[in-house]
Amino acid sequence: MDTQTVPPLDKQLPREFESKATNTIRMLAADGVQAANSGHPGMPMGMAVAALTLWTRVMRYSPANPQWMDRDRFVLSAG
Repeated sequence: MDTQTVPPLDKQLPREFESKATNTIRMLAADGVQAANSGHPGMPMGMAVAALTLWTRVMRYSPANPQWMDRDRFVLSAG
């Protein structure tokens, strides 16, 4: 395991960043539903905080190596 890609559990992000990131995730969710002309944006928009928390505090990944075999994967299925 490449420990340099594991975020520290006590990592705190600036509130302004968290707010902008959460709102960006919400808008991308709404845009995706609109572009597909199908689905309901409520659940993915509501999960924005959880997704941000997972990606910034829990999940192991490396943007420099997206094919890293030991990376964590995130799959959201709501029905």
